[in-house]
Amino acid sequence: MRAEPRWPTVIAVLAVGGIYVAIPDYLSLGPRWLLLVVMVALTIPIVAMHRVGLATQARWLGIVSNSILTLDLIWSVVLLVQALPAHKEPPGTLLRSAGGLWISNILVFALWYWRLDAGGPGEREQREGHRTEAFLFPHFMMEEVERHQAQLGKWSPNFVDYLFIAFNTSTAFSPTDTAPVTRWAKGLMMLQSLISLTIVVLLAARAVNVL
Repeated sequence: MRAEPRWPTVIAVLAVGGIYVAIPDYLSLGPRWLLLVVMVALTIPIVAMHRVGLATQARWLGIVSNSILTLDLIWSVVLLVQALPAHKEPPGTLLRSAGGLWISNILVFALWYWRLDAGGPGEREQREGHRTEAFLFPHFMMEEVERHQAQLGKWSPNFVDYLFIAFNTSTAFSPTDTAPVTRWAKGLMMLQSLISLTIVVLLAARAVNVL
């Protein structure tokens, strides 16, 4: 089976680090550039391990990287909630900060879904096609003839498919075309929806105060 491309996930990780460079200092743990530096420092060995065949080590280091991103995201949202009543930030800064955190929320949870579903990309690459585990993709409900006619063949998801799930979860606060099956997937989607809803409610509340 063809290997899943890793470069979209590298871009996603570095994009989250880059977003933190652009948000105010009071929303980050330490200097704004710190998260980007940490992500670069972790991404380089992860890519190197993958290339030399150390899949297990790369997987666990990737989980560490994701955990750092998630904790940083949650902490930033908490700091944003605390800063809102003070009305110290101008509307433009608040909008930029909330928008950056909202995009980070999508990317971070897309990385989680990609890393954990069906044992991660390394496990998925060893299979002929992708069996249903954490997510029930629409492709699994298609007959083999229909998949062949749609030129899907032995279909398997990649990062873009998980990014689509994460985007829909942050915008609709619920699954759309792809349903979670396992408890961990449902838990992560609930957490992502809660973070996204918190950010949207904060923006709405601040907009009402401005008006």
